[in-house]
Amino acid sequence: MNPAALQLRDIHLPAPISWWPPAPGWWVLVGLFIMLVVIGAWWRHRHQCRYYRRIALSQLAELEERCRQTPQEVALIPELSRLLRHMAILHYPSHNCAGLEGQQWLTFLDQPFDDAPFTTGVGQVLARGPYQRQEQLEYPDQLISLCRRWINHLPAVKPRRMP
Repeated sequence: MNPAALQLRDIHLPAPISWWPPAPGWWVLVGLFIMLVVIGAWWRHRHQCRYYRRIALSQLAELEERCRQTPQEVALIPELSRLLRHMAILHYPSHNCAGLEGQQWLTFLDQPFDDAPFTTGVGQVLARGPYQRQEQLEYPDQLISLCRRWINHLPAVKPRRMP
């Protein structure tokens, strides 16, 4: 046998594996990472925008607890009115709601609702209550739940940073 007549060739190695394009698994991993970053940023933004609402709900819960423990010592109507007015100023700065009083204030509070619970329901006491002698409320739990419902309907706003 003549090796030249066999026409044998030497072993050829394949080309080295390139780093680009990556395997499909890496594409899936990059896609999941991007999705995780976007969801994290969205959640953080949402959490920050609901900061005032969380504070208002915790203040309302604290007021409710104080009212249950010592109902005669808590000035419920002025406290609720102050809390709602503060939240209205924070969430609706362009509506100039700080100077509203009486029926105008109740109409402003009724904006997110169809059933007008402030002007025709238990919320009417907020128009006259803060300016009168403290009286015993018939339905303090309904008034507190109405205020909680109003706070839950507030639009999301990003907290302002102090300079």
